Amino acid sequence: MSHPNAGLKAPFSTLECIPQLIADYYTLTPDATCATEAVSFGTSGHRGSSSKKSFNEAHILAITQAMCEYRLDKGITGTLFIGKDTHALSTPAQLTALQVCVANGVSCAIAKEDGYTPTPLISFTILEANKKGGALCDGVVITPSHNPPSDGGFKYNPPNGGPADTDVTDVVGKRANELLRQGLAGVRKVSVEEALCSPLVRAFDFITPYVEALPQIVDIDAIKASGLSIGVDPMGGSGIAVYQAIKERFGLNMQIVNEHVDPTFAFMTCDHDGKIRMDCSSPYAMASLIELKERFDIAFGNDPDFDRHGIVTRSVGLMNPNHYLSVAIWYLSTHRPMWNEALGIGKTLVSSSMIDRVAQSLKKRIVEVPVGFKWFVDGLYGGTLAFGGEESAGASFLRMDGSVWSTDKDGIILNLLAAEMTAKLGRDPGVIYAEFEERFGKAYYARIDAAATPEQKAKLKKLSPDNIRSVSLAGEPITGIYTNASGNGAAIGGLKVSTQNGWFAARPSGTEDVYKIYAESFISQEHLERIQQEAKEIVAGAMA
Repeated sequence: MSHPNAGLKAPFSTLECIPQLIADYYTLTPDATCATEAVSFGTSGHRGSSSKKSFNEAHILAITQAMCEYRLDKGITGTLFIGKDTHALSTPAQLTALQVCVANGVSCAIAKEDGYTPTPLISFTILEANKKGGALCDGVVITPSHNPPSDGGFKYNPPNGGPADTDVTDVVGKRANELLRQGLAGVRKVSVEEALCSPLVRAFDFITPYVEALPQIVDIDAIKASGLSIGVDPMGGSGIAVYQAIKERFGLNMQIVNEHVDPTFAFMTCDHDGKIRMDCSSPYAMASLIELKERFDIAFGNDPDFDRHGIVTRSVGLMNPNHYLSVAIWYLSTHRPMWNEALGIGKTLVSSSMIDRVAQSLKKRIVEVPVGFKWFVDGLYGGTLAFGGEESAGASFLRMDGSVWSTDKDGIILNLLAAEMTAKLGRDPGVIYAEFEERFGKAYYARIDAAATPEQKAKLKKLSPDNIRSVSLAGEPITGIYTNASGNGAAIGGLKVSTQNGWFAARPSGTEDVYKIYAESFISQEHLERIQQEAKEIVAGAMA
């Protein structure tokens, strides 16, 4: 059941106190021997809140020093491109990172005029810089993604432009925690004034090269010629200036409905649980834009670092991310004639099987990987994947000529792609997905949580197919049991069970005493609920 404030503006009394948040960043000291206060890299970097002592100056000092040491060890001596989003803790964290980088002799580039930089622009810039040869460049994105205003995040992107894999984050995280336990004795640091005046730090235009290259990946001319009315809600994020530049550069009929930057994000409507969360796939968080859908032919939004997309159509309102991924894959596969036919389509194992059905109809190869965009990096970078997408509204794809664009999620190009297909086909993505349902069947998809002790979660993470005794699921024979992803053989960190018309996947939460059950049925809502119930029974038996 949703919170009473879901879909409504947050009461003033619930807004984050920004001065206190920043004061806590500088004054609270984390205890590295406490799991909740130590450095911990998840699928998208280290995240936390200063008031909870999980994202403080000490964390960023330690992580940045560990990163500088990693770069030195790997011979990465080019520019470190640093971007930040509009969360309150992002600017302090950028200043801290610069203090350490300068002390370690690292050349850094930050947005000019103290601006904000979306995640995809950092990935794009790294790849463009490394095309020229010479010293390898890499980057940092300071963002907690769509998380609440109280949170901060710090993510490292190596020279391949994508989110760092565990071979990097394990090294950096371990060293950062050592530094924390040593009282930061091994951290090199200069003053903020020295850092900002240092010749090692230069202002950089991340926006212009990215915007000027957009016609290489999206048919901007078709969008302009159509005269489509486009609505954009940047949701107070880091890409407002990017959309302004796109509108001016290409003369699109585009209206930015919200140009405010406010670290409390007071203009947002609350998410399902009553919290402010800039989740562009949530109908509650996107309520303001959905209300305007009749004013535009197509509308879209992004989370604060612009790596996620939210598509609003006249036909259905806010599109389910799985639905839009299916449409995007179909459209790209049929409207990019220069792409090699052998290119694979990347999806996470918890994304909808509608993608599989669409791909099969196109005779496209599906590459199913564990949760996390990092699993698509090599395929996009090496040109073996045309597209990589995950159920949480993150994706990227290749340029028109089949070359790499970004190896991190890019919500901007996914949004513009929705405008392109509406312009060229004369019908919006919601209408196209309805056609899929008529052809391939209707998908019923949901994610729920189930209680689990830390010991049970540890067992779930290490299951093998032999632990599953069931031969049927919700009345259908089980056709597959997986603890490793079929596309790359990597460990799921959980379990996936499939039948002809349904599946479920179970993964332990990294922060709560629950595990997540993703499930889908192509039969009915009742069948989906039966899958969910039997999934709990199957997992409980395996964890016993």
